[in-house]
Amino acid sequence: MRPIARPGEPDKRRLRRDLLVVRNRLTADDLRETSAALAGRALELPELAGAGTVAAYVSVGSEPGTLALLDALRDRGVRVLLPVLLPDNDLDWGTYEGESSLAPVRHGGRMTLLEPAGERLGPDAVTTADAVLLPGLAVDARGMRLGRGGGSYDRVLARLERAGAHPALVVLLYGSEIVEHVPEEPHDRPVQAVVTPSGVRRFGPAR
Repeated sequence: MRPIARPGEPDKRRLRRDLLVVRNRLTADDLRETSAALAGRALELPELAGAGTVAAYVSVGSEPGTLALLDALRDRGVRVLLPVLLPDNDLDWGTYEGESSLAPVRHGGRMTLLEPAGERLGPDAVTTADAVLLPGLAVDARGMRLGRGGGSYDRVLARLERAGAHPALVVLLYGSEIVEHVPEEPHDRPVQAVVTPSGVRRFGPAR
């Protein structure tokens, strides 16, 4: 028997496929230029200006580049937490100590991620963050984010909610990935802002 798809799942799959086609056309030069621009825009955010701890991630493939931003935050004295993918798709966390502290980790037949090589802090470490930078493929006018579909960040957002933690939620995208509508499921939560290489769009008050 085929599993019953949740409402919104087929539309999300189609939208993910279309967006990834566009991303995969980007060149190495495109990625370098957008990475620097994205870092500059993100550092202007008040949510990051006052943050002591930021949970972020290391970009892979054609994702908007994050390493320049991670280094700039660390240079400011911000404690940067990076995810470690667990076998059940949940996320543990470690501290970013510079690019040399990252190790490539291959997860089954899926992908190789750069993860922090130091001490594991536990999945609940994200609840100490003042801001959480989320990967994604799109965001709509309500601030609803489209992820890649693995569910890792759905667990992060649920963990924050259970803990009563309310960090600023910010998604990093390309400008063309701000869309009219993202199919929504009951567990989805809006972000406060999207940062693109060309600017910032806010969906709620600054913190």
